[in-house]
Amino acid sequence: MKKSLGAKTLAYPTPVWVVGSFDAAGKPNLMTAAWAGICCSAPPCITVSLRKERHSYAAILERRAFTVSIPGQGHVAEADYVGMVSGSVADKFAVAGLTPVRSELVDAPYVSEFPLVIECRLAQTVDLGGHTQFIGEIVDVKAEEAVLDAEGQVDLARMLPLVYAPGASLYYGVGPVVAKGFNVGRKFMAG
Repeated sequence: MKKSLGAKTLAYPTPVWVVGSFDAAGKPNLMTAAWAGICCSAPPCITVSLRKERHSYAAILERRAFTVSIPGQGHVAEADYVGMVSGSVADKFAVAGLTPVRSELVDAPYVSEFPLVIECRLAQTVDLGGHTQFIGEIVDVKAEEAVLDAEGQVDLARMLPLVYAPGASLYYGVGPVVAKGFNVGRKFMAG
């Protein structure tokens, strides 16, 4: 029997995405976001939801752009740190020992050390109450060659991305392959 936990933000797991932007002074800034995901295929878009009081909020609106750098497990401390401190009081790139790279495609920085980067042009915003959803049209995805398989696809076993458990505030790694998508379910198809 299932027990009701109430109306809470307990979708499992959530991503560990590090959102990059330039603030009003042009300083590169980062913040960790878990309220995020793919939201459209054509055009390819992602979404991140931020509170209005976050330093990144005004920066993304002003520059109409953001990046998402996805850390591997070896950068869990850096990803955690940039989600704990405001960019208005700290140079998070410098403190965490990370290298900002200015995107050539959008007006935002990304993290050189993280294996996967998504560069986005702000397509629209949706005020949801406590958060505003930023919908970014994906302009490019960049991946370190070391995390790509023989077919040029991202290999999660090489990338070792983090996922987050919001209720317990715990970071997890991704486990082994369980099955191939659009294949294992064929046993339920007629014919």
